[in-house]
Amino acid sequence: MAYARLRTPGTPRRLRPLTALAAGLGLVAGSLGLWATGGSAAADTAAALPAPDHIVVVVMENHAYKQVIGSSSAPYINGTLVAGGGTLSQSYALTHPSQPNYYMLFSGSSQGVVDDSCVDVGALQGPNLASELADSGQSWASYNEGLPAVGATDCRSGDYAQKHNPWFGFGNVPTSTAYGMDAFPTDYSTLPKVSFVVPDLCNDMHDCSVGTGDSWVQANLDGYAQWAKAHNSLLVLTFDEDNRLAGNRIPTLVFGAHVAPGSSTSTHYNHYDVLHTLEDLAGVNAHAGNSATATDITGIWN
Repeated sequence: MAYARLRTPGTPRRLRPLTALAAGLGLVAGSLGLWATGGSAAADTAAALPAPDHIVVVVMENHAYKQVIGSSSAPYINGTLVAGGGTLSQSYALTHPSQPNYYMLFSGSSQGVVDDSCVDVGALQGPNLASELADSGQSWASYNEGLPAVGATDCRSGDYAQKHNPWFGFGNVPTSTAYGMDAFPTDYSTLPKVSFVVPDLCNDMHDCSVGTGDSWVQANLDGYAQWAKAHNSLLVLTFDEDNRLAGNRIPTLVFGAHVAPGSSTSTHYNHYDVLHTLEDLAGVNAHAGNSATATDITGIWN
């Protein structure tokens, strides 16, 4: 897979000219009414985000915020990712069941998906995170535990379920960018600009315990998480939905370079805001679907 050239680690995200001028004068961009050109003026302020070289997003399943955050069953998530990263204490999924939330997180819309039935592979052509990355000359991949083969479009295989892989619904996302988890590199510098990691139905906490999922994240992603801190990269951990008992409040964490350790924000965010932030962190200059009127995550960056 050919990856696009990435920015030099530590290079700040390119600011639009008026924003850069305001920063140089020591002015607060918001006080001048300066807005970024992407998304809506009301939602997308001129405040700069980091420009990470790599972003890895891992999506877990069906647990409410308090079932994970502060739980003794999740010692790695709490002791490492919460303690060393940024926590969104008021992060929310958007609907039930699982699959529509994945489409919302990936494309800013449920795309008409209302249940967990297998979708028609490649039937959709709307913008999404992967297509936006491709359009901007940047790289994308997904790492799907239990996927039978690279690009396999099986609905179900063992503990693997296509319903957690929204990229297969889009004809503008090559199936060849979908890998098994065994392809997740050990040389993290070879990762694409943005990638999603999807554990299987046991390891994502859907069918198995919080402790099982916590151990899986540690075993499979702690190496990357620790590397990310020193290599201008980020790990984002979130959940598709809650257990239907907590108003859809879910854990969402950000860990790595530019994140203030132990920070937390109580601002209300949802999947559209997470997508909007991923798009802006990646510098794609586009916002898919309802992401256009969402906001960037703030309050956790150093």
